[in-house]
Amino acid sequence: MSQGQETPLVLDRNRLVWIKSSVSSSGVTDDCVEVATTETHVAVRDSKDPEPMIVVPGRSWQALLSSHLPAH
Repeated sequence: MSQGQETPLVLDRNRLVWIKSSVSSSGVTDDCVEVATTETHVAVRDSKDPEPMIVVPGRSWQALLSSHLPAH
């Protein structure tokens, strides 16, 4: 592997525990985005089409969430 490349991430889909937002489970529709976490990464998928998923480093996920918090 050349310098600057990261080791490919391999996730066992069968071991991921998906969490659905309580807002998404309001009874109107169960369509939502689901999230699963590992020690280092966060996986995101669409509940209607769960096969494809996006996997990002945990730090990137935290930065995304922090950037959307309202200012106090």
